[in-house]
Amino acid sequence: MSLRVAVQMDPIERINISGDSTFALMLEAQARGHELSVYTPDRLSLSGSNVVTTLRPAEVRDTAGDHVTLGDERRVDLADFDVVMLRQDPPFDMAYITTTHLLERLQPKVLVANDPAHVRNAPEKIFVTLFPELMPETLITRDRAEIEAFRREHGDIVMKPLYGNGGAAVFKVAVRDPNFGSLYDLFAATFREPWVVQAFLPKVSQGDKRIILIDGEFAGAVNRVPAEDDIRSNMVRGGAAKETELSDREREICARIGPALRERGLLFTGIDVIDGKLTEINVTSPTGIRAVKKLGGPDIAAMFWDAVEKKRA
Repeated sequence: MSLRVAVQMDPIERINISGDSTFALMLEAQARGHELSVYTPDRLSLSGSNVVTTLRPAEVRDTAGDHVTLGDERRVDLADFDVVMLRQDPPFDMAYITTTHLLERLQPKVLVANDPAHVRNAPEKIFVTLFPELMPETLITRDRAEIEAFRREHGDIVMKPLYGNGGAAVFKVAVRDPNFGSLYDLFAATFREPWVVQAFLPKVSQGDKRIILIDGEFAGAVNRVPAEDDIRSNMVRGGAAKETELSDREREICARIGPALRERGLLFTGIDVIDGKLTEINVTSPTGIRAVKKLGGPDIAAMFWDAVEKKRA
């Protein structure tokens, strides 16, 4: 089976291929004989009832500094493709949401992964709250009195933007912290939305596990250990990737959320688990594929394309 695949992503020339999951997916697609093209979200348009874009054919190779050859630009109707991969990085803002409305017009003729309507309706730090029994104590608010009451009840907390990504602007606040007032003012001035407040999990120092699920089934995992003076374990923030196995609790979490992912068409998701507590369900542009494989884990890119080809068949 040869598929025509269009990838909506950030500029491919600028990516760091050593850890980029989109690039890993493209390498596997190309190895299977699928035809690859790329475009950036700003080139997406709705023309009458047609979803069109200007894209470029892409040939990829796993060579740093020489990882892609792009063909000439051409304007296309995305309805002529078999698969569209929605893989641009956050911020998850109105520009991102608008692209999901446009891509939704392609279905069911075109397989869009992940399903754009459910990407739109499942923001990663809100969707996870459907499973409160799996999470640390969590509050979503911008009300200072609510945050102060939460601190009194739970002690040290973590504050982070509701639509942030990559560990940006994640802060630990002690139960008695002279910086709290200034941090509250900074968040209130910077973010129009509420933000996430969670009970601090001290065992984050032992790692924040990224678990990848393909079509709702466990596919692989990597433990991300934060740097000595940081609570953020994201690899873009200096976290170190370590091989890992799933605990019984983590397998329970996967089994609990898997059906919800499948029924929403969230084909490739990455969840974050700290000390047996589910903190996020990443659906926009999850990462971790290359780290898992480098540490001797399974080839998740192959699992992804197996699932896609099965659905297209």
